[in-house]
Amino acid sequence: MALTGRTALLAALGSLPVGIWEPSWTGILAVNTPLALACACDFALAAPVRRLGLSRSGDSTARLGETADVTLTVTNPSRRPLRARIRDAWPPSSWGPGTEVAASRHRLTVPAGERRRVTTRLRPTRRGDRVADRVTIRSYGPLGLLSRQGSHQVPWTVRVLPPFTSRKHLPSKLARLRELDGRTSVLTRGEGTEFDSLREYVPGDDTRSIDWRATARQSAVAVRTWRPERDRHILLVLDTGRTSAGRVGDIPRLDASMDAALLLAALASRAGDRVDLLAYDRRVRALVQGRTAGDVLPSLVNAMAHLEPELLEMDARGLVSTAMRTAPRRSLIVLLTTLDAAPIEEGLLPVLSRLTKRHTVVVASVSDPHIARMSTARGTTDAVYEAAAAAQSQAERHRTAEQLRRHGVTVVDATPEALPPALTDAYLALKAAGRL
Repeated sequence: MALTGRTALLAALGSLPVGIWEPSWTGILAVNTPLALACACDFALAAPVRRLGLSRSGDSTARLGETADVTLTVTNPSRRPLRARIRDAWPPSSWGPGTEVAASRHRLTVPAGERRRVTTRLRPTRRGDRVADRVTIRSYGPLGLLSRQGSHQVPWTVRVLPPFTSRKHLPSKLARLRELDGRTSVLTRGEGTEFDSLREYVPGDDTRSIDWRATARQSAVAVRTWRPERDRHILLVLDTGRTSAGRVGDIPRLDASMDAALLLAALASRAGDRVDLLAYDRRVRALVQGRTAGDVLPSLVNAMAHLEPELLEMDARGLVSTAMRTAPRRSLIVLLTTLDAAPIEEGLLPVLSRLTKRHTVVVASVSDPHIARMSTARGTTDAVYEAAAAAQSQAERHRTAEQLRRHGVTVVDATPEALPPALTDAYLALKAAGRL
């Protein structure tokens, strides 16, 4: 409990005539006694803070960059009205820059025996769980001279999920998937591995698709049509080592990789494929397995909410061993990692053959658009040096990608905005070619 009306008291004393302040105890008492009585009465009429009832309701999840409204209900069981200022404290990453003071502080009046609600609007700037701190209430008397103050713990957690900005590409990718899957008028002939239907032969069809048994039972030549096989297994592997901490534009590489992984997971689950997730650096940071098509995307989003880059080198041998255990039969393994020469040549390439012998492997990496802009710079000495450095960096990246391709790996290298659709295009191309 704290007395916080000293400023008002001193202001009241300072406004009295100078003549009162003669060195007489009688005069001092004559001035201070009424004011002290007024302060005491004001303090006594302030509603008690400790007896207040507080509870929360509202949003428990929000995507990064969006708002979450958390409602605080204040119940006043006393016989005195509550005139209060409230500070609803949350971690600093729960607010946008410069908005914490305005968003977390409220004025509230609660009549005796009633309840009122105030809403705190959060705008988180980081993924993960934002846990509410204490609620501090300052209760004033009717004159506003003195106040009572106390704090309450009112638990609440808002989980901040990845933004999944690439979901805008999903409708167009689903349309392409329907074409491949034979659900539109566009028929994919002679591709895929799963039998779809029989139809009459037309000139130009692949003669290897003729079904001679069906032809013998009817008067026309019948050919088989195929579609990409369903119920394939896809393992998304996120490298959470030190290279994933590098920022590309305004976001870490890990966040851009997660966005691409989510779009691919959404598309693959619609295609009937099973999708699992493995996040790894030197140990497993997240593992999602065995989810149904309707549950896979929420499960992935929740698992990714807590992932943060670890400032240590990724253990390629441990990653490959863990991936082999997670995907014991033939699967599509999508590794979202860096294309920097050292981690690939010294870490991944020596153990890559263990993956490619059993699985189809795709390596997806986030490239820095600033490097591309630097490579076109001209006009000054500094700009020419920057262009040369950018060209060298791009050449090393291309050389690393070619080394991976020689091992039978499909490489997708694109900027953060272009990586999600490029990765799903690579998946659809593999599916159409029957390589899954």
